[in-house]
Amino acid sequence: MLFRRRRIHKRPSKLPEMPLPAPFRVFSPPSAAAAGPTGAQRALIYGRRSPLAGALLFFSIGAVSAAVACRTGCSFSHRRLPFLGARGLSSARMESASTTVPSIVVYVTVPNREAGKKLSQSIISEKLAACVNIVPGIESVYWWEGKVQSDAEELLIIKTRESLLDALTEHVKANHEYDVPEVIALPITGGNSKYLEWIKNSTKEN
Repeated sequence: MLFRRRRIHKRPSKLPEMPLPAPFRVFSPPSAAAAGPTGAQRALIYGRRSPLAGALLFFSIGAVSAAVACRTGCSFSHRRLPFLGARGLSSARMESASTTVPSIVVYVTVPNREAGKKLSQSIISEKLAACVNIVPGIESVYWWEGKVQSDAEELLIIKTRESLLDALTEHVKANHEYDVPEVIALPITGGNSKYLEWIKNSTKEN
């Protein structure tokens, strides 16, 4: 039977110190070296002896380099956004709300052009809406009294404040030829801010 000897590797009593790259060397005059390492020297010595500190140092340098590259290549990513506290956000909301109000589009059908013009003019005169579009040539197919009906109609597209919907509905019911006139509303979720401001200024406050 053969026995193999294990080689015993002796650990050196002290790890050899690797020289730092040129950008990280600290040069000091002889008088300062004799007095002992400065704070910057102690930080670099600690970075040499501690792998974790060295890794953090290189990570910080890499982050700075990436930020500089981002500033030149994609300035939007590096641009800082202004900080808005609670008061700033509240002021921004109030400023936005001061120029526009929640607005809606209301659909109303009428039997003919004459009825549509008459109803539109009364709505605008009462400042219940800022604008009424009259769309001719539509055909409606619907259930009425248990039968399928079909009629030629015209469509009114009304732009107004959301707060005026109830008053507008009552006005249509009081001035319409139908027993159950169509009045349906859809919210305006966005659009030309100047147009939305015009809707506010062209209608009365409820």
